[in-house]
Amino acid sequence: MAEKIAIAENLDTITLRQAVKDTLKNYFTNIGNEQPIDFYSILLEEIERPLLEVLINHTHYNQVRMAQILGISRGTLRKKLKQYGMLD
Repeated sequence: MAEKIAIAENLDTITLRQAVKDTLKNYFTNIGNEQPIDFYSILLEEIERPLLEVLINHTHYNQVRMAQILGISRGTLRKKLKQYGMLD
């Protein structure tokens, strides 16, 4: 039981950087000798979509706040929302 508590405590302190690193290591372990093509684009899409979904909920779809949080212009944000079919 104490081991489960220690694991749960570690999950609270994991950084975003470490979570991404662990996920990428796991991904490359799982694909074995396969070589992904255009992986950078795939990675960006896999990260951007959930990021935008979370921000939509966090800001109640306030595009100005979303753009400020992301550090991008509202126009760029709208382009990305449109790209993923998330624009009203």
